[in-house]
Amino acid sequence: MMGTRGALCLWGCLWAVLTLPRAGALTVEDTLVELDFFQESFPSEQKSGEFLLEFNDEEILHVDWAQKQNVWRLPDFQRFTDFEVQGALANIAVMKNNMQVLIQRSNRTRAQNVAPSTTVYPEDPMELGDPNVLICFVDRFSPPVLNITWLKNNEVVSQGVEETDFYPSVDNTFRKFSYLPFIPEQGDFYVCQVEHWGLPEGRTEKIWHSKAPSPIPETMENVLCALGLAVGILGIVAGTILFFKAMRMNEGSVRRGRR
Repeated sequence: MMGTRGALCLWGCLWAVLTLPRAGALTVEDTLVELDFFQESFPSEQKSGEFLLEFNDEEILHVDWAQKQNVWRLPDFQRFTDFEVQGALANIAVMKNNMQVLIQRSNRTRAQNVAPSTTVYPEDPMELGDPNVLICFVDRFSPPVLNITWLKNNEVVSQGVEETDFYPSVDNTFRKFSYLPFIPEQGDFYVCQVEHWGLPEGRTEKIWHSKAPSPIPETMENVLCALGLAVGILGIVAGTILFFKAMRMNEGSVRRGRR
């Protein structure tokens, strides 16, 4: 998909339902976002489309354009509602038609490529030997055409890998997550390799190393112990001084009362 650089035409829309308060200024309590787009790259003429629903920044579902079926990101929503795939496919078909019109009007002007930023981090605090999940977060890129590949010790890893669909951002760019289940072992290193047209070399890599947490140096432990002891002593001294001051004030009050 990323081997040939070419133009990409994108047509899409976003809409949100905002709830209104009973009185006062307009505020947003909940948002429901629908994303529709269709795109075609040239000269490969590869086509793709997306229909996605978000509620309060959480994906509810998206329609797999190639498989023509719903993919529920939050399965619990299926107990309360249903969604007709054909309606989403009809929306994408409209986007495809609109795109063809825009291609002619723009004289096949190419879409602007915006390079992504990539971050890799574990889902939970890392402990060697404990199962965990590595997350590769790719953000602020456009167009939504992107490949993510995981490598462990320079070997491609695909087992258990899951990816989200393309999520829209308020600045008209996109973001995407990829998840790799793993068991961290000392010395292992993992690479999240991202391919996108906006990158200078077409590809970027983010490396993450499995290593045990660095122990606190003995000198640091001594310093912390000394600081704790000093704070404790100061607390005792301060408490003693305050106690005697209170006793003296109390005695003075008693004497004045007797006069």
